[in-house]
Amino acid sequence: MRTLKIREGKPWVTIPEILERSAAEWPNRVLFQMKREGGWDKYTYEEVLSLVRRLAEFLKKEANLRKGDKFSVVGGNRPEWGVAYLAILWAGGIVVPLDPKLTPSERSYILGAAGVKGVIATDHFVGEMLEHKDSLGIIISMDRSARVPDFPTIWAGYTKGVDRENLSLDDVAVILFTSGTTGLPKGVVLTHRNIVSNVDAMYQAIDYGPGDVFYSVLPLHHVFEATAGFLAPIYGGVTIAYASSLRPDVMRAELREVRPTVMLVVPLILEKFLVGIRKNLAKLSASKKLALGVLRGVSRIADIFTGGRTTRALYRTVREQMGLDRARYIISGGAALPRWVSAGLEEMGFPILQGYGLSEASPVVSVNPPDAPRNASVGLPIPFCEVKIVDPDENGVGEIAVRAPFVMQGYYKNPEATREVITPDGWLLTGDMGYIDRDGYIYITGRKKAVIVTRGGKNIFPEEIEEKLTQRELISEAMVFGGKNPATGEEDVQAIIYPNMELVGKMGITDENRIYELIKREVDAVNSGLADYKKVKRFALRFEEFPKTTTVKIKRHLFKNIFIEKGQKVL
Repeated sequence: MRTLKIREGKPWVTIPEILERSAAEWPNRVLFQMKREGGWDKYTYEEVLSLVRRLAEFLKKEANLRKGDKFSVVGGNRPEWGVAYLAILWAGGIVVPLDPKLTPSERSYILGAAGVKGVIATDHFVGEMLEHKDSLGIIISMDRSARVPDFPTIWAGYTKGVDRENLSLDDVAVILFTSGTTGLPKGVVLTHRNIVSNVDAMYQAIDYGPGDVFYSVLPLHHVFEATAGFLAPIYGGVTIAYASSLRPDVMRAELREVRPTVMLVVPLILEKFLVGIRKNLAKLSASKKLALGVLRGVSRIADIFTGGRTTRALYRTVREQMGLDRARYIISGGAALPRWVSAGLEEMGFPILQGYGLSEASPVVSVNPPDAPRNASVGLPIPFCEVKIVDPDENGVGEIAVRAPFVMQGYYKNPEATREVITPDGWLLTGDMGYIDRDGYIYITGRKKAVIVTRGGKNIFPEEIEEKLTQRELISEAMVFGGKNPATGEEDVQAIIYPNMELVGKMGITDENRIYELIKREVDAVNSGLADYKKVKRFALRFEEFPKTTTVKIKRHLFKNIFIEKGQKVL
């Protein structure tokens, strides 16, 4: 099978050894930087290694961390989060990342289910963690604290540090509890080999290294950012700049200062980029719009001879104003990237690459090649990765299965759930439906559990209809699902829709019945382009955003067994 490979990898070593190796090779290169109080705090590879060694000494001596003990890290993205993660592993522990956006009861469940011995947290979460002091051996604050041991005090008192624990590639490194779209989280068990093989595969597939700067906006507790946006950069001697805030104005200012070469994003970020750019272009005077239209038309003709470079040059100023003029890769993952978003940004010269992965695969499975992206697809498999389609239909669509050294060991203390997704010969059944084209590119059509099957045996993928609905101006979010019609016994296509309330408000409409009629026109427009069996038969409105996972996927399990009898019903 064709895989994406541009260079040879490195010898696989444990995660602490990766830090040690990179610090030896690039001691004075900046690893972490973050803007604080008007200036950029910077930490070199050598400095980070020293902080890790010193924190690990405290963990072993004062927290009594022993090989195999589980410690959690909770808080927003910052250099100290990375130091905590690396120090736990350096001391021989296992990292159990916690999502800051979970409820306290959800975090409590994970602490208990994993048997966590200690927590390293930002000061915001210290109070919550102190409620578990009877079960937790120790709580440590990344910020100065009067309540618990804190990083500044630890680093002042421990100036030498300890040698790393003797670990093997097959020791467990991380237990990642996935928030998921279908219910209670399960603990994904990943060894050093799982994670490092994934990091090395990315290193072989994508050209990056010293001189590159990653701008980090995705949450570090999620495996996509932790592996691809944290460990992979360390592997290649890269600088990581952490966003000090996710406020759009702050990010815009920092992007212009950092001018990153690589950025990992989820589709929602790219959608906001594109919508924001189009809003600004819409504010141009009539004469400037006319001139831009003429230039765009001329550029598209010239693109035939320049491979698209002419139109990209036309939007150079836009990229410069966003601080993305140096960007070589903007890699989208975590959820499906709508084609209209990738196409719109590609036309403007943004180097968009859609990839694919899942927590159970550490996570990256595939990515589009920079020199030949097909962003309707999720690209080519990365090295060491086999991909096949299980039980394909007449169109070649079936369940995507993956076999690779980065496939998880299983779900923590859940052998039954593990057997459901990993076959005896090592294939991970992803639950995603798709196909592989003749050139080896992988295409995702939807989730197996979300597929609507008609009485005639036709498969309907909700994601296809959702993408068409959310392209309509008055629809912000949509969830499509099947509901058995008690009158006909047929599985009808239904939708719950969150309108674009900002636009509706500007239109001066507040009556729910009038809003419903507006949305009905949008649904009818979408239906006009769909086969009869795919048409949305009924829909309901909701007037707040859908609850979502960390990667901005709608939590479908919260909307089970619904049959919409009256279209006007508001959920």
